[in-house]
Amino acid sequence: MFGTRKLGKTSAQRKALLRQQVTDLLENGKIETTFYRAKEVQPVVEKMITLGKKGNLAAYRKALSFITKEDVANKLFKEIAPKYADRNGGYTRVTRTGARRGDAAEMAVIELV
Repeated sequence: MFGTRKLGKTSAQRKALLRQQVTDLLENGKIETTFYRAKEVQPVVEKMITLGKKGNLAAYRKALSFITKEDVANKLFKEIAPKYADRNGGYTRVTRTGARRGDAAEMAVIELV
């Protein structure tokens, strides 16, 4: 898998969490989550955008095997990836927003640049 953080979950739960958060980030442009989850999501989103920049059928199928919604995969290949055509990485930004009120977990916003 991508990172080394276990995030208090089993491997199947962790993969499902990453898939859903990547899908939501590509769909909405930004999400608010804990800082460590954001740091785990960041390289996965960067890889998905790189697949979108390739633009061929094999890359589309590989992205669709990870992204949970087909319309988000279409958006990735038709809108998001062409926007970053001249950029070599660094498609996302993680900004810390402070502690969560209930359990004092450090929160962050991850967004597309």
